[in-house]
Amino acid sequence: MSLGRFLVRRTLQGVLVVWGVITLVFVLRFLSPGDPVTFVAPLDASPELKQRIAEDLGLDEPIHVQYAEYIAGVVQADFGYSFQRGLPASRVVWQRVPATVELAVASSIVAFALSIPLGVIAATRRHSPADYGATMFSLVGISTPNFWLGIMLILVLSVQLDLFPTSQRSVGFLEAWSNIIVIRTGDPSMSIPMHVGSFADDLGTWLWHITLPAVTLGTYFTALITRLTRSGMLDELGKEYVTAARAKGLPETLVRYRHALRNTLIPIITVLGLQLGTLIGGAVITEQVFAWPGLGSLLIDAINDRDWPVIQASLIVIGVSFVVINIVVDALYGYLNPKVGFE
Repeated sequence: MSLGRFLVRRTLQGVLVVWGVITLVFVLRFLSPGDPVTFVAPLDASPELKQRIAEDLGLDEPIHVQYAEYIAGVVQADFGYSFQRGLPASRVVWQRVPATVELAVASSIVAFALSIPLGVIAATRRHSPADYGATMFSLVGISTPNFWLGIMLILVLSVQLDLFPTSQRSVGFLEAWSNIIVIRTGDPSMSIPMHVGSFADDLGTWLWHITLPAVTLGTYFTALITRLTRSGMLDELGKEYVTAARAKGLPETLVRYRHALRNTLIPIITVLGLQLGTLIGGAVITEQVFAWPGLGSLLIDAINDRDWPVIQASLIVIGVSFVVINIVVDALYGYLNPKVGFE
């Protein structure tokens, strides 16, 4: 099967999955305890006022009518208005998406940059102090709760040493880039970048704020991928093609990283892709500890307020993210290992 046909088939399957997620989210509103009208209406609201609010929100209509209107709105990216904020739910959610994506990508980079070298070193130096150290790091990293690690990092690095801020996100990555303004001169082929110093300051501020949350969230995945890399490298280094490559006189570095590591990356990319989807879904604990304004904290607030338009929009964005990431991961299989194909 060609890559194009594979992507079309997986996209159609993804549409069905997203439809299932959308339907499940709609049903959850009727299964969960609590009435949205009660949270929207004043404490001393009369029954007539509550009925009027229900009519304005469309909550008095039959369930099949509500479902049809809900699907029609989702198709148009219209999730209704937030009960608490009075703003379009889609706008409320998209304002939080960049912060969550930044944290997910930053923690994934931390995990990938640390785990691959550690796993390769542990596999190539088996039963050495380096191997035992990487194994111990993996065990500690997987066993350490994120909320405890985050609090300890704040107490030590923020409170005691004053190296990093305790919480918040004062500037986003895209906001830092927006400070680069290009002014066209008389020569169309020339451009002058302005506010480079401001961009450097904003980028430094962004890195300063995201370091602790990214390390906190990436520690578990670093330990997990380190173990996967070590076990995969040990399995690949014992295969015949590695012996043949060494017999041909290829450098050991080329054998390890060009051949053995490439075949080891398939399960690693699978785990990394799924975990990236989980992170985009909202690292709720980490976002709460560091007051990070992402989807996780927004979803918790919306659940507490019974703000169903925001809850639905958040869960649908999370579901679509999972589907897209899984399709990308499947497509990478064929690139990394042609034997897998696109069947």
